[in-house]
Amino acid sequence: MSVPVSSDAELIAAHTNGDPHAFSELFRRHRDRLWAVALRTVRDHEDAADALQDAMISAFRNASSFRAESQVTTWLHRIVVNACLDRIRRRQARPTVPLPETGPTEPAVSRDAIDEQDTKMAVQDALAELPEDQRSAIVLVDVEGYSVAETAAILGVAEGTVKSRCARGRAKLAKLLGHLRNPSADANVRDDAMAMRQREGR
Repeated sequence: MSVPVSSDAELIAAHTNGDPHAFSELFRRHRDRLWAVALRTVRDHEDAADALQDAMISAFRNASSFRAESQVTTWLHRIVVNACLDRIRRRQARPTVPLPETGPTEPAVSRDAIDEQDTKMAVQDALAELPEDQRSAIVLVDVEGYSVAETAAILGVAEGTVKSRCARGRAKLAKLLGHLRNPSADANVRDDAMAMRQREGR
């Protein structure tokens, strides 16, 4: 029977030493946030699930490569983001048209609920318009709430690069989402992203 361990680093060590339960516990701890990042990045439940599965298989197999130079969560998120970007590139090579999600037989919903869903979809669609590097930075910093330093570690780039990508992404999002708010020359999409997180209870 495996000995309970508390820290993520200890779980990784236990996994590499043959503990059959350690990696499952590590994934259980972080799956919700890893899933959120995957879903926001690829914007498709099936692709997000596949990307997360690919990432966890990679992490499971390559846990011995973890050198404790960063936090385990940073390492896991980097693998997930890379898997998501791979999915996006593959999807762009074979674009598909999604089927409509609503129909005449579906129950009516309130105007407020429709407006909220419209806003959420508008933000998601706008995120999809960003280049991959800007989208990843925006998702991690503005949507998921990671610090610039954490995001830099996850993406494997300098902090200044994260700031630059966020600035460019926010500028583009501000234009794309201008219809959702009062026009402003210094509009910042962080408010829209923060509002979306609050609506979803994050």
